[in-house]
Amino acid sequence: MSLRTAANCGLGDLLRASGFRSLAFSPLLLAFGSGSWAPAVKSISNGSAPERIVYIVAHQDDWQLFMGDAAVESLGTGAPAIFVYLTAGDDGRDSVYWLARERAALASVRIAAGVASTRGDSADCKPVIVLEHTIRKCAIGNTDSFFLRLPDGKRNGAGFPRYDNQSMRRLRAKRIAAITAVDGSATYQDWDDLVSTVSELVGVGGLKAQVHTTDPSIVINPHDHFDHRITGLLVAELKKRRGLAVRYYVGYALSTRAANRTNAQSREKTEAFLASDQERMRSNRSWSAFREHPAFYSACMTRTYARTLEIH
Repeated sequence: MSLRTAANCGLGDLLRASGFRSLAFSPLLLAFGSGSWAPAVKSISNGSAPERIVYIVAHQDDWQLFMGDAAVESLGTGAPAIFVYLTAGDDGRDSVYWLARERAALASVRIAAGVASTRGDSADCKPVIVLEHTIRKCAIGNTDSFFLRLPDGKRNGAGFPRYDNQSMRRLRAKRIAAITAVDGSATYQDWDDLVSTVSELVGVGGLKAQVHTTDPSIVINPHDHFDHRITGLLVAELKKRRGLAVRYYVGYALSTRAANRTNAQSREKTEAFLASDQERMRSNRSWSAFREHPAFYSACMTRTYARTLEIH
């Protein structure tokens, strides 16, 4: 997720702009403003859930922005969860940048899962083989995160020169014959190969899955990043193949909608997002996503719009 607009704002501004005036002098907000952050860990239910929760997104901060409160609430039930990140979120940059984004994503998962540490680099990570493709898997609590590390397609889906202008949009349209992970760990020979691999990830463990992703509809979710849109189309293909329940979320257009989250939901979303942002700044303070476009990110914290497609 990248919206480049320079702004000189601190993390504390995000909570203030998100409507948390009642927290203006709370210890939590003071911690944000001082640059150190350790929110209380949420308790996890020991009860079992009937289905696995799956989040399939293009970039490492997509679920936090567009469905963060839903993720925090679903993980709070104790349900097993899978996070699938299709691209490296590289923005045409090198591994120093996109590895920091992976650590940031894991920091958010820790918050959503109620695990004590917010350090993304302390997860149990290892390479796994899925349909002959090597994919990085990281386990945290009752969650598994999979990083396919495909090249970021750029907002228009044209890709970046650093990675030979590869993108999921171009792969699906058959404008390129294959797509290779930015670290060379795997090559997907065509669109069907990619869809089949993600289908295997969703089916790990044999549990029924409910999938959350970004909405591919141009009418419902206009002006979105093409990586978001293609991710939604990939999940639509999974729904056809496997009869999954799917919940689609509005992406970039979210900031133009009316605020519709309660204070508690906005707080859940903000905690997950700020965990990611602070982890990114540990690598480089200039990599704060919030500072790129504070008005947009603040708006996302008070909004979540989704529609559900049930199994037919």
